[in-house]
Amino acid sequence: MKRAAAKHLIERYYHQLTEGCGDGGCSNVGCASSPGFLRTDNNAAAVRSLELYKAGAPLCDPHPSKKGTTSAHVESSALAAAACGNSRVNHREGGHFVREDFKDVSFLTEDKVYEILALCAAKDDYSPLIRVIGRVFSSAEGLVASFRRTTPPTKEELKSLQGKDEDKDEDEKEVEDQMEEDPPASSSLSHVAGGEGGGGGPTGQPWADEVSVDAEAVRRVYARLLSNERVEAAFLNALVYLSPNVECDLTYHNVYSRDPHYLNLFVIVMENSNLHSPEYLEIALPQFCKAMSKLPLAALAKLARLWSRQGAASLRRMLETFQQLITYKVISHEFGGRNLVNDDEAVVGATRCLKILYYADVLGGEVDTGHNEEPDDEPVPESSELTLHELLGEERRNKKGPRVDPLETELGVRASDCRRPLVPFEEFVNEPLNEVLEMDKDYTFFKVETENKFSFMTCPFILNAVTKNLGLYYDNRIRMYSERRITVLYSLVQGQQLNPYLRLKVRRDHIIDDALVRLEMIAMENPADLKKQLYVEFEGEQGVDEGGVSKEFFQLVVEEIFNVDIGMFTYDETTKLFWFNPSSLENEGQYTLIGIVLGLAIYNNCILDVHFPMVVYRKLMGKKGTLRDLADSNPVLFQSLTELLSYEGSVEEDMMITFQISQTDLFGNPLMHDLRENGDQIPVTNDNRKEFVAQYADYVLNRTVEKQFKAFRRGFHMVTNESPLKYLFRPEEIELLICGSRNLDFLALEETTEYDGGYNRDSRIIKEFWETLHSFGDDQKRLFLQFTTGTDRAPVGGLGKLKMIIAKNGPDTERLPTSHTCFNVLLLPEYGTVEKLRERLLKAITYAKGFGML
Repeated sequence: MKRAAAKHLIERYYHQLTEGCGDGGCSNVGCASSPGFLRTDNNAAAVRSLELYKAGAPLCDPHPSKKGTTSAHVESSALAAAACGNSRVNHREGGHFVREDFKDVSFLTEDKVYEILALCAAKDDYSPLIRVIGRVFSSAEGLVASFRRTTPPTKEELKSLQGKDEDKDEDEKEVEDQMEEDPPASSSLSHVAGGEGGGGGPTGQPWADEVSVDAEAVRRVYARLLSNERVEAAFLNALVYLSPNVECDLTYHNVYSRDPHYLNLFVIVMENSNLHSPEYLEIALPQFCKAMSKLPLAALAKLARLWSRQGAASLRRMLETFQQLITYKVISHEFGGRNLVNDDEAVVGATRCLKILYYADVLGGEVDTGHNEEPDDEPVPESSELTLHELLGEERRNKKGPRVDPLETELGVRASDCRRPLVPFEEFVNEPLNEVLEMDKDYTFFKVETENKFSFMTCPFILNAVTKNLGLYYDNRIRMYSERRITVLYSLVQGQQLNPYLRLKVRRDHIIDDALVRLEMIAMENPADLKKQLYVEFEGEQGVDEGGVSKEFFQLVVEEIFNVDIGMFTYDETTKLFWFNPSSLENEGQYTLIGIVLGLAIYNNCILDVHFPMVVYRKLMGKKGTLRDLADSNPVLFQSLTELLSYEGSVEEDMMITFQISQTDLFGNPLMHDLRENGDQIPVTNDNRKEFVAQYADYVLNRTVEKQFKAFRRGFHMVTNESPLKYLFRPEEIELLICGSRNLDFLALEETTEYDGGYNRDSRIIKEFWETLHSFGDDQKRLFLQFTTGTDRAPVGGLGKLKMIIAKNGPDTERLPTSHTCFNVLLLPEYGTVEKLRERLLKAITYAKGFGML
């Protein structure tokens, strides 16, 4: 009761400030009728009304000429007028006050808006329109009923909805079929949707669940109204009033389950093209994002489906709106150790809304939900330490497999299913957010999965590859420490020999035999040991593995494995890429071990010089190769097949090809293969050429290498099966993770390099060093990287992310420069001349091989 009384008094103060009491000689300084009263804008009047209420200022009694005309409106719409921030204006007609309030309008249609707009334009007074907008756009019920479609969708639209909306029950689908045969008259729909009274709208149409809002009509209305500043302010203030009520409805009243049309509200608001403007970014848009994030999972999925059909331009506009809010909040606040960006409700709410757009982007693009790789025939063996984990209360995390986003499951689509999104995925990354994100804290929230702490790793699309790689690094390291701790406890309980590392002792000239035999034994006996930290030792060498020895180990193994003389992979001179040899004489176990090596490289944060086509990484993510994947793996065959598809003549008569194709074996002998049973008897025609092309691509990319790739994938998953790798990264990012960046920007490396031992950026030798290095050719630069860091590839994010240190190693001498590849440290003597520096450096990087103690 007290709250209602206070609300009523504030409304009276607002009315007094905007319209006055009607007495032209009023002496109340807080009344608009007072002769000396200075009028303010409506937002200031709303604030002033609160101040007057707190101060207990006097209220005027309405003048007799005003009594009959204001009391009813105060009861019905004063609060909406305060929300829209505009005052009432009276019009004189024949000496009497006449008011066009449209009090019976509880929802809007396009025609009704234009009707009110025309009336206001004729009188040059837009206050009636402003009041209606304030009333409708600040009311969830009003918006839900507004701008309904007045004609049913086409048959094509219905079929599209039936294919995408998995939430509809059978009864709804039967009604849709019936409506296709006998559609309702549009006039009756117009009557229901366009009526002025009651606040109702079309309820019960089978298509209302998805397309009951006429988005085009909403856009046209916004285009007409937003050019008027006073009207625009009404939208802004109404949204401020609307959002908390919507949040409350969704959080406590489960309103969506009772009325699926509630989604209309979000569609209408998001069509406002001014949402990205500064006026909205402070309060209105953050509150609305917070409210939208409270939608249940089914509603989020339907919203994603709806927006996926609105085209790239509409999606990009909404994307830029949320991105601008995130950037604005990140830049305008100082986030640090105690003030985490994860705790900012505006940033978190906008990020959750971006997830809806992200899946809409996937759904609206070129999606291939079929062509999935079959799962492994045998599950990855569990560790023999499982019982000990249970005894210690440390059951394996993600035992049921890697995490899957609930919205992804609800929609039945993955990012890897999308060959080309509506908007490039890169536009979803917010760089200012990545710069302030405390990844160690965010990773903790990701693993703990508490409701009161948000992790941006649950929305990996907003993170760049560098940030996601850091999250993966934390996950791998924590898993290594866990395995090490369990091993120590295991040795104490069972008295076994302590072996907390994955130790590989290899001979440099027998590296494949030694490494793969050892890894094969570990994979058979206890696969969990593969998740321990790798420790490599070269027999007869004194190097201690702090990371650098492992880097060289991986490089040497890759060089040997991909040697075409071994025959496990074929090499294409045109594309410079390797592919699985379908005629290889090696057994499946060898490919499994190669998969293990690839997984170990990711797990131990090492970059490999591997040259696979992108289809390999797509297959690792569970997608089969298709015609489009031939574009980079076999461009000659791709061109031939695409020309076949586009051939305008008679394929059967002009080309005379059948469903039998020819391949060559390891020794160059031709092998014939039927793509269909009795393929040599089935000609390729204009009608079946699509099938022929699909079968051909499937044969080349999937069936011929099925055994080799399944073994390879099995080995890869032995190491990465519990990793969030698939959850965080797309196929092209997996390639970047394994192979590093191909772009070597040594200027960026110069900017980030640090100095020690007496050197600094302005030292003579340092300036000469960089001049010398920049003058090297590409091959020499790669040799320098190999010498200093253990790999000739740049890390994820480029050379600017590489932390190299150049330290002084004594005065001028005949000794060569040396390096600690584990820590990316170059030990550089202070040579007397630039010529000597160049000669010594070139000799060091050209003949460097092996490790020794200085």
